[in-house]
Amino acid sequence: MKIKTTQGMFDKSAISSIVVALTFSVASVASADSLRLTMATESGDRDSTQGQAISRISELVEEKSDGRISINVFYQDEIGGPQELFDQLVRGNIDLMLTWPHTSYDERLGVLHLPYLSLGWDEALETYGRDGWLSEIIGPIFSDIGLEYLGPFPEGFGGIATRNTYATNYEDARGIRVRSQPIFPLPQTVRAMGFQAVPIDWSEVYTSIQTGVVDGDSSNVIFWPYTYFNDLLDYYVHSQHNFSFYAFLMNQDAWKALDDQDRAIISEAVEVIVNEQFESARDEDDKWIQKAQEDGMKYIVPSDQEMADWIERVRDQVWQEAEKSLGADVMDAVRANAAEPQ
Repeated sequence: MKIKTTQGMFDKSAISSIVVALTFSVASVASADSLRLTMATESGDRDSTQGQAISRISELVEEKSDGRISINVFYQDEIGGPQELFDQLVRGNIDLMLTWPHTSYDERLGVLHLPYLSLGWDEALETYGRDGWLSEIIGPIFSDIGLEYLGPFPEGFGGIATRNTYATNYEDARGIRVRSQPIFPLPQTVRAMGFQAVPIDWSEVYTSIQTGVVDGDSSNVIFWPYTYFNDLLDYYVHSQHNFSFYAFLMNQDAWKALDDQDRAIISEAVEVIVNEQFESARDEDDKWIQKAQEDGMKYIVPSDQEMADWIERVRDQVWQEAEKSLGADVMDAVRANAAEPQ
Protein backbone atom coordinates (compact mmCIF):
# COMPACT_ATOMS: atom_id res chain seq x y z
CA MET A 1 0.00 0.00 0.00
CA LYS A 2 1.37 3.43 -0.98
CA ILE A 3 0.54 6.49 1.06
CA LYS A 4 1.46 10.10 0.47
CA THR A 5 3.20 12.20 3.09
CA THR A 6 4.76 15.62 3.02
CA GLN A 7 8.00 13.87 2.20
CA GLY A 8 6.60 12.14 -0.90
CA MET A 9 5.44 8.62 -1.67
CA PHE A 10 6.47 5.83 0.70
CA ASP A 11 5.66 2.24 1.25
CA LYS A 12 3.70 1.91 4.50
CA SER A 13 5.97 -0.84 5.76
CA ALA A 14 8.94 1.39 5.02
CA ILE A 15 7.42 4.19 7.09
CA SER A 16 6.90 1.77 9.97
CA SER A 17 10.58 0.91 9.74
CA ILE A 18 11.46 4.61 9.76
CA VAL A 19 9.33 5.15 12.86
CA VAL A 20 10.92 2.20 14.64
CA ALA A 21 14.39 3.34 13.65
CA LEU A 22 13.77 6.84 14.90
CA THR A 23 12.42 5.54 18.18
CA PHE A 24 15.66 3.96 19.24
CA SER A 25 16.32 2.65 22.73
CA VAL A 26 16.74 5.45 25.24
CA ALA A 27 17.30 3.22 28.25
CA SER A 28 20.35 5.16 29.37
CA VAL A 29 19.91 8.50 27.61
CA ALA A 30 21.38 11.40 29.56
CA SER A 31 20.67 15.05 28.93
CA ALA A 32 24.09 15.45 27.29
CA ASP A 33 23.14 13.01 24.53
CA SER A 34 21.28 13.85 21.34
CA LEU A 35 17.82 12.37 21.07
CA ARG A 36 15.37 11.88 18.23
CA LEU A 37 11.70 11.22 18.94
CA THR A 38 8.55 10.78 16.88
CA MET A 39 5.19 12.48 17.40
CA ALA A 40 1.91 12.07 15.55
CA THR A 41 -1.63 13.38 15.56
CA GLU A 42 -4.55 11.27 14.41
CA SER A 43 -6.63 14.25 13.23
CA GLY A 44 -5.63 17.39 11.38
CA ASP A 45 -3.13 18.30 8.67
CA ARG A 46 -0.19 20.60 9.33
CA ASP A 47 -2.41 23.71 9.01
CA SER A 48 -5.05 22.52 11.50
CA THR A 49 -5.08 23.48 15.18
CA GLN A 50 -3.86 19.99 16.08
CA GLY A 51 -1.17 20.03 13.41
CA GLN A 52 0.11 23.41 14.48
CA ALA A 53 0.14 22.26 18.11
CA ILE A 54 2.44 19.28 17.57
CA SER A 55 4.61 21.28 15.19
CA ARG A 56 5.11 23.98 17.83
CA ILE A 57 5.91 21.40 20.50
CA SER A 58 8.62 20.05 18.23
CA GLU A 59 10.00 23.56 17.76
CA LEU A 60 9.87 24.37 21.48
CA VAL A 61 11.61 21.14 22.47
CA GLU A 62 14.36 21.70 19.93
CA GLU A 63 14.76 25.29 21.12
CA LYS A 64 14.76 24.43 24.84
CA SER A 65 17.32 21.67 24.28
CA ASP A 66 19.55 23.82 22.03
CA GLY A 67 18.90 21.41 19.18
CA ARG A 68 19.89 18.32 21.12
CA ILE A 69 16.35 16.86 21.06
CA SER A 70 14.50 16.70 17.75
CA ILE A 71 10.97 15.45 17.15
CA ASN A 72 9.92 14.04 13.79
CA VAL A 73 6.27 15.05 13.28
CA PHE A 74 3.59 13.12 11.36
CA TYR A 75 0.15 14.52 10.60
CA GLN A 76 -3.28 12.99 9.93
CA ASP A 77 -3.20 9.75 7.90
CA GLU A 78 0.51 10.03 7.06
CA ILE A 79 1.52 6.82 8.85
CA GLY A 80 -1.80 5.23 9.80
CA GLY A 81 -5.32 5.62 11.10
CA PRO A 82 -6.32 6.57 14.66
CA GLN A 83 -6.39 3.08 16.20
CA GLU A 84 -3.24 1.97 14.38
CA LEU A 85 -1.36 5.02 15.64
CA PHE A 86 -2.58 4.48 19.19
CA ASP A 87 -1.41 0.86 19.01
CA GLN A 88 2.02 2.02 17.85
CA LEU A 89 2.17 4.52 20.73
CA VAL A 90 1.45 1.80 23.27
CA ARG A 91 4.07 -0.45 21.68
CA GLY A 92 6.66 2.31 21.72
CA ASN A 93 7.06 2.69 17.94
CA ILE A 94 5.74 6.24 18.31
CA ASP A 95 6.97 8.28 21.27
CA LEU A 96 4.36 11.02 21.58
CA MET A 97 0.84 11.50 20.27
CA LEU A 98 -2.00 14.01 20.30
CA THR A 99 -5.08 11.82 20.19
CA TRP A 100 -8.63 11.24 21.27
CA PRO A 101 -8.31 8.84 24.20
CA HIS A 102 -9.04 5.39 22.79
CA THR A 103 -10.83 2.86 24.95
CA SER A 104 -9.57 -0.26 23.17
CA TYR A 105 -6.99 -1.01 25.90
CA ASP A 106 -9.04 0.07 28.91
CA GLU A 107 -12.72 0.93 28.74
CA ARG A 108 -12.37 3.07 31.86
CA LEU A 109 -11.04 5.81 29.58
CA GLY A 110 -14.61 6.10 28.36
CA VAL A 111 -15.09 8.42 31.33
CA LEU A 112 -13.54 11.15 29.16
CA HIS A 113 -16.36 10.77 26.65
CA LEU A 114 -19.29 10.50 29.04
CA PRO A 115 -22.23 12.52 27.72
CA TYR A 116 -23.22 15.74 29.44
CA LEU A 117 -20.39 15.45 31.93
CA SER A 118 -19.99 19.23 31.82
CA LEU A 119 -22.76 21.64 30.90
CA GLY A 120 -20.83 24.83 30.22
CA TRP A 121 -17.40 26.13 29.27
CA ASP A 122 -16.28 27.13 32.75
CA GLU A 123 -17.23 23.75 34.18
CA ALA A 124 -15.61 21.93 31.25
CA LEU A 125 -12.28 23.70 31.57
CA GLU A 126 -12.20 23.00 35.30
CA THR A 127 -13.17 19.36 34.75
CA TYR A 128 -10.78 18.57 31.90
CA GLY A 129 -7.93 20.81 33.03
CA ARG A 130 -4.53 19.32 33.86
CA ASP A 131 -5.32 19.70 37.57
CA GLY A 132 -9.06 18.98 37.30
CA TRP A 133 -10.79 16.18 39.16
CA LEU A 134 -10.97 14.10 35.98
CA SER A 135 -7.19 14.04 35.65
CA GLU A 136 -6.94 12.29 39.00
CA ILE A 137 -9.02 9.47 37.53
CA ILE A 138 -7.41 9.10 34.11
CA GLY A 139 -3.72 9.49 35.04
CA PRO A 140 -3.49 6.07 36.71
CA ILE A 141 -5.55 4.48 33.91
CA PHE A 142 -3.15 5.73 31.23
CA SER A 143 -0.28 4.49 33.38
CA ASP A 144 -1.82 1.01 33.49
CA ILE A 145 -1.77 0.99 29.67
CA GLY A 146 1.85 2.09 29.60
CA LEU A 147 1.29 5.76 28.73
CA GLU A 148 2.26 9.01 30.43
CA TYR A 149 -0.50 11.64 30.42
CA LEU A 150 1.12 15.00 29.66
CA GLY A 151 -1.92 17.21 29.35
CA PRO A 152 -5.31 17.97 27.78
CA PHE A 153 -6.14 19.69 24.50
CA PRO A 154 -9.74 20.97 24.59
CA GLU A 155 -11.74 21.87 21.47
CA GLY A 156 -15.28 22.53 22.68
CA PHE A 157 -18.72 21.00 22.83
CA GLY A 158 -19.72 18.62 20.06
CA GLY A 159 -22.89 18.47 18.03
CA ILE A 160 -24.73 16.72 15.20
CA ALA A 161 -24.07 17.79 11.59
CA THR A 162 -26.47 16.50 8.92
CA ARG A 163 -27.82 17.08 5.43
CA ASN A 164 -31.45 17.48 4.30
CA THR A 165 -32.84 16.97 7.81
CA TYR A 166 -31.98 17.60 11.44
CA ALA A 167 -33.29 16.86 14.92
CA THR A 168 -33.31 18.61 18.29
CA ASN A 169 -35.15 15.91 20.23
CA TYR A 170 -35.37 12.15 20.63
CA GLU A 171 -38.46 11.59 18.47
CA ASP A 172 -37.28 13.62 15.48
CA ALA A 173 -33.84 11.98 15.62
CA ARG A 174 -35.20 8.50 15.01
CA GLY A 175 -34.31 7.29 11.53
CA ILE A 176 -31.43 9.74 11.05
CA ARG A 177 -28.14 7.85 10.60
CA VAL A 178 -25.04 9.63 11.84
CA ARG A 179 -21.42 8.63 11.95
CA SER A 180 -19.98 8.14 15.42
CA GLN A 181 -16.39 7.72 16.50
CA PRO A 182 -15.90 4.02 17.32
CA ILE A 183 -15.02 4.92 20.92
CA PHE A 184 -17.11 3.94 23.95
CA PRO A 185 -19.53 5.47 24.90
CA LEU A 186 -20.01 7.81 21.92
CA PRO A 187 -22.10 5.43 19.78
CA GLN A 188 -24.20 4.61 22.85
CA THR A 189 -24.69 8.33 23.48
CA VAL A 190 -25.86 9.08 19.96
CA ARG A 191 -28.29 6.16 20.11
CA ALA A 192 -29.67 7.38 23.43
CA MET A 193 -30.34 10.73 21.75
CA GLY A 194 -32.51 8.88 19.22
CA PHE A 195 -30.17 8.72 16.22
CA GLN A 196 -28.90 5.60 14.49
CA ALA A 197 -25.19 5.48 15.30
CA VAL A 198 -22.81 4.09 12.68
CA PRO A 199 -19.23 3.77 14.01
CA ILE A 200 -16.84 4.86 11.23
CA ASP A 201 -13.18 5.91 11.25
CA TRP A 202 -12.49 9.52 10.34
CA SER A 203 -10.82 8.74 7.00
CA GLU A 204 -14.03 7.12 5.72
CA VAL A 205 -16.54 9.77 6.80
CA TYR A 206 -16.67 11.89 3.63
CA THR A 207 -17.37 8.92 1.36
CA SER A 208 -19.93 7.55 3.83
CA ILE A 209 -21.88 10.81 3.77
CA GLN A 210 -21.47 11.21 0.02
CA THR A 211 -22.83 7.73 -0.73
CA GLY A 212 -25.65 7.90 1.82
CA VAL A 213 -24.28 5.34 4.25
CA VAL A 214 -24.89 8.01 6.89
CA ASP A 215 -26.75 11.31 6.93
CA GLY A 216 -24.05 13.18 8.79
CA ASP A 217 -21.40 13.32 11.49
CA SER A 218 -21.65 13.52 15.28
CA SER A 219 -19.72 14.48 18.42
CA ASN A 220 -17.33 16.91 16.74
CA VAL A 221 -17.03 20.65 17.20
CA ILE A 222 -18.31 22.50 14.14
CA PHE A 223 -14.80 23.02 12.74
CA TRP A 224 -14.55 19.43 11.52
CA PRO A 225 -17.85 18.95 9.66
CA TYR A 226 -17.65 22.49 8.28
CA THR A 227 -14.04 22.22 7.11
CA TYR A 228 -14.21 18.72 5.66
CA PHE A 229 -17.85 18.14 4.70
CA ASN A 230 -19.37 21.59 4.14
CA ASP A 231 -20.24 20.74 0.54
CA LEU A 232 -22.33 17.81 1.76
CA LEU A 233 -23.94 19.02 5.00
CA ASP A 234 -26.69 21.57 5.69
CA TYR A 235 -27.23 21.69 9.46
CA TYR A 236 -25.28 21.70 12.69
CA VAL A 237 -27.29 21.11 15.87
CA HIS A 238 -25.24 22.14 18.88
CA SER A 239 -26.45 19.42 21.21
CA GLN A 240 -23.33 19.81 23.41
CA HIS A 241 -23.63 16.15 24.41
CA ASN A 242 -19.86 15.70 24.65
CA PHE A 243 -16.86 17.86 25.32
CA SER A 244 -14.42 17.28 22.48
CA PHE A 245 -11.05 16.74 24.02
CA TYR A 246 -7.69 15.39 22.92
CA ALA A 247 -4.80 14.25 25.11
CA PHE A 248 -1.04 14.61 24.83
CA LEU A 249 0.41 11.19 25.62
CA MET A 250 3.89 9.69 25.68
CA ASN A 251 4.95 6.08 25.72
CA GLN A 252 5.81 5.43 29.36
CA ASP A 253 8.97 3.42 28.71
CA ALA A 254 10.31 6.26 26.58
CA TRP A 255 9.30 8.76 29.26
CA LYS A 256 10.95 6.82 32.09
CA ALA A 257 14.14 6.42 30.07
CA LEU A 258 14.63 10.20 30.02
CA ASP A 259 16.43 12.02 32.78
CA ASP A 260 14.71 14.76 34.77
CA GLN A 261 16.06 17.55 32.59
CA ASP A 262 14.71 16.09 29.37
CA ARG A 263 11.37 15.23 30.96
CA ALA A 264 11.10 18.85 32.03
CA ILE A 265 11.88 20.09 28.53
CA ILE A 266 9.12 17.97 26.99
CA SER A 267 6.51 18.56 29.69
CA GLU A 268 7.12 22.32 29.70
CA ALA A 269 6.74 22.49 25.91
CA VAL A 270 3.44 20.62 26.14
CA GLU A 271 2.32 22.87 28.99
CA VAL A 272 2.87 25.98 26.85
CA ILE A 273 0.59 24.59 24.13
CA VAL A 274 -2.01 23.34 26.63
CA ASN A 275 -2.21 26.75 28.30
CA GLU A 276 -2.57 28.50 24.96
CA GLN A 277 -5.31 26.11 23.90
CA PHE A 278 -7.28 26.63 27.11
CA GLU A 279 -7.09 30.37 26.51
CA SER A 280 -8.15 30.21 22.87
CA ALA A 281 -10.43 27.16 22.54
CA ARG A 282 -13.72 28.94 23.20
CA ASP A 283 -12.95 31.85 20.88
CA GLU A 284 -11.72 29.41 18.24
CA ASP A 285 -14.97 27.44 18.41
CA ASP A 286 -17.05 30.64 18.22
CA LYS A 287 -15.04 31.71 15.18
CA TRP A 288 -15.88 28.54 13.29
CA ILE A 289 -19.54 28.70 14.32
CA GLN A 290 -19.68 32.14 12.73
CA LYS A 291 -17.69 31.09 9.67
CA ALA A 292 -19.92 28.06 9.03
CA GLN A 293 -23.05 30.21 9.16
CA GLU A 294 -21.55 32.77 6.79
CA ASP A 295 -20.93 29.96 4.30
CA GLY A 296 -24.49 28.65 4.49
CA MET A 297 -24.49 25.98 7.18
CA LYS A 298 -27.53 26.41 9.44
CA TYR A 299 -26.51 26.52 13.09
CA ILE A 300 -29.21 25.38 15.50
CA VAL A 301 -29.27 25.44 19.30
CA PRO A 302 -31.94 23.22 20.95
CA SER A 303 -34.38 24.96 23.26
CA ASP A 304 -33.82 24.81 27.00
CA GLN A 305 -36.54 22.17 27.31
CA GLU A 306 -35.15 20.07 24.46
CA MET A 307 -31.70 20.22 26.01
CA ALA A 308 -33.04 19.28 29.45
CA ASP A 309 -34.90 16.31 27.96
CA TRP A 310 -31.79 15.09 26.15
CA ILE A 311 -29.62 15.50 29.27
CA GLU A 312 -32.02 13.52 31.43
CA ARG A 313 -32.59 10.74 28.90
CA VAL A 314 -28.95 10.33 27.90
CA ARG A 315 -27.50 10.52 31.40
CA ASP A 316 -30.02 8.01 32.75
CA GLN A 317 -29.33 5.52 29.98
CA VAL A 318 -25.63 5.92 29.18
CA TRP A 319 -24.31 6.58 32.69
CA GLN A 320 -26.04 3.49 33.97
CA GLU A 321 -24.66 1.42 31.09
CA ALA A 322 -21.20 2.94 31.57
CA GLU A 323 -20.93 1.74 35.15
CA LYS A 324 -20.53 -1.83 33.89
CA SER A 325 -17.39 -0.82 31.98
CA LEU A 326 -16.02 2.03 34.05
CA GLY A 327 -16.69 0.55 37.46
CA ALA A 328 -18.55 1.86 40.48
CA ASP A 329 -15.57 3.83 41.83
CA VAL A 330 -15.20 5.86 38.64
CA MET A 331 -18.91 6.52 38.34
CA ASP A 332 -19.17 7.48 42.02
CA ALA A 333 -16.50 10.13 41.36
CA VAL A 334 -18.38 11.29 38.27
CA ARG A 335 -21.67 11.68 40.11
CA ALA A 336 -19.95 13.52 42.94
CA ASN A 337 -18.26 16.03 40.64
CA ALA A 338 -20.29 16.35 37.43
CA ALA A 339 -22.25 19.49 36.74
CA GLU A 340 -25.88 19.56 37.80
CA PRO A 341 -28.51 20.74 35.30
CA GLN A 342 -30.02 24.10 36.20
